[in-house]
Amino acid sequence: MTDAVRDRARQRVLSSAPSLLPPPPTGQWSTAIPEWRPRAQAGGRAIGHRVRTGAPVPDPLPARLVAFYLPQFHPIPENDAWWGKGFTEWRNVARALPQFEGHAQPRLPDDLGFYDLRLPQTLQAQVELAREHGVSAFCTYFYWFGGRTLLEAPLRQWLDHPAIDFPICLCWANENWSRRWDGREQDILIGQSHSPEDDLAFIAHVAAYLRDPRYLRIDGRPVLLVYRTGLLPDPPATAARWRAWCRDHGVGEIHLACVHAFERDDPRAIGFDAAVEFPPNLSSPPSLAATQRLLNPDWRGEAPDWRDLAREWAGRPMPAYPLHPAVNCGWDNEPRRPGRGRSYLHASPRGYRDWLAATIRDRLPRGKAGDLVFINAWNEWAEGAVLEPDSRLGHAWLEATREALAAACPAEPAEAGDGPAIRSAIVVHAWYPEVLDEVLDALGEHAKAHRLLVTLPADRRAAVDTLLQRRGLAAELVEVENRGRDVLPFLDMLDRLEPAVDVVLKLHTKRSTHRDDGDLWRRELLQRLATPARFEGVLRAFSSDPRLGLVAPEGHVQPVRDYLGANAGHLAHLGRRLGLPAADIAGARFVAGSMFWVRVAALRPLLDAHLSRDEFEPERGQDDGTLAHAIERSFVAVAEAAGYRLDTAAACCGEPAPDPQGIPYRFARPG
Repeated sequence: MTDAVRDRARQRVLSSAPSLLPPPPTGQWSTAIPEWRPRAQAGGRAIGHRVRTGAPVPDPLPARLVAFYLPQFHPIPENDAWWGKGFTEWRNVARALPQFEGHAQPRLPDDLGFYDLRLPQTLQAQVELAREHGVSAFCTYFYWFGGRTLLEAPLRQWLDHPAIDFPICLCWANENWSRRWDGREQDILIGQSHSPEDDLAFIAHVAAYLRDPRYLRIDGRPVLLVYRTGLLPDPPATAARWRAWCRDHGVGEIHLACVHAFERDDPRAIGFDAAVEFPPNLSSPPSLAATQRLLNPDWRGEAPDWRDLAREWAGRPMPAYPLHPAVNCGWDNEPRRPGRGRSYLHASPRGYRDWLAATIRDRLPRGKAGDLVFINAWNEWAEGAVLEPDSRLGHAWLEATREALAAACPAEPAEAGDGPAIRSAIVVHAWYPEVLDEVLDALGEHAKAHRLLVTLPADRRAAVDTLLQRRGLAAELVEVENRGRDVLPFLDMLDRLEPAVDVVLKLHTKRSTHRDDGDLWRRELLQRLATPARFEGVLRAFSSDPRLGLVAPEGHVQPVRDYLGANAGHLAHLGRRLGLPAADIAGARFVAGSMFWVRVAALRPLLDAHLSRDEFEPERGQDDGTLAHAIERSFVAVAEAAGYRLDTAAACCGEPAPDPQGIPYRFARPG
């Protein structure tokens, strides 16, 4: 059975007997366990937030990126009648609530705000953002129903304002318009009536767009997409009518593409030129719903793993027929289907960046008409597929787009003798400025030779500035809120340094004032990690072993299970956020004292969890039982789950070290 036949059979079953589908697994619900979620605000910034940088994109671009574009951000009389006066897609977006712990809803706009597409300034601002980050065109949905159009005003703005110099193409959304948002998919609001006469009326109407010199073209031919070719009574006949009409009326040859959203037709068999992928449709990644802690006990949605979606699509072989590949930047249609949404978990700008770069490098057909990659989507806010800036992550998705284009460009040949140099940095959290001198003494000349970042509260800046000037040291000082101890500032710096830095040495001005041996603990950690001899040996080890992920001071690696303390609940929550079983974290080891060397890539799962700052408890002098303490115990487990290994600094330097097994750890009591 071919993919096309299988897809059509599936759609017939889903349309005629949706009750045959088994219900999705349900999540976990208990009133006995406290909820782990921020309660300060819905739009707080998360780890991974990016600001607009204005950094250049490659010239020439390695591909033309075409982002699907939704025009439903302005009121129309039909939506007023069907959904209430003043309805736009923003109403769906703003009503969403988180259904389980870590569910990032509502997702709120940032720079562009709750815009109105009746204003040409809105489209102009979107165009500027898109072009600045390497997006070459918008593919806007077009709603035509037997001579009646809906939501065409933004397109008319484009047509009437030549100054909006940015390519678009049309995708005819040729489905019935039903009440699918509230689950009543059989309730048709406005239906399609395909016919030969309608084919000709449609192409005559859109010809004004196809003729515009700004319109997206392949080899000089305007690009026109059809969302559901399977709903056309006779696709080859429709294609032939359109081609003949365009030849006879001055449009010329056109490039017709069928979207693989529900059916995977071979475009050649239906008279079309190419197909366009449309992830996440036609995919079934494993569901993580059963592992989620519910905030709404009646939630009956789905929670597939977006990381599996990205891996599977990035590795798909290209078919024999012409195909424009596509990528997806997340999906969560909870705003449209409250309590029953499909919420893909673990989507991240870095994962999207890697998927897009791999698609351009490995799946983009070369030669004639082979330079388009589609992105789902630019502004599907109610489906969680959005490149536009949002309040949690800012410009992260757009910056990831620019980085993917740069990564996909051919690398310049290395000069003879060049090796894979390890790019390193030192991150010090200076809560106690009076201890910083000791840290810098341990580093010696390496404090000058390597990139040095110091995180500190604003009220410590003057003291640290004075100390650095006295020592003649240059450092990047980053003021941080007193939240998350040394852990949250470190994750922020790690996020900032990736992908420019490979390896980071994490230090902090540790005093452990609740212990009488805190100074001894700190000095031993520094001596085993940061002295010049250790520094060089560890860097050599990272350079020679690409799977070395984390280097700990010997004698300070302990079993997590022996030091769970009050952290079991946080570890379970953290495991769900990371997509890592809590048992794997509890069964791993951790670096007591939280100073170590790490390969940045080994901790990407922690960065890509996009933990909100509001999830870290306010500082109240806690010595255990916070999210920061749980993360401290997870570093090794995260690195190992990502495929990296742990070693000690002594082993990296070829030095003997006593085996601590059976010897009680002197700086902490199990518990």
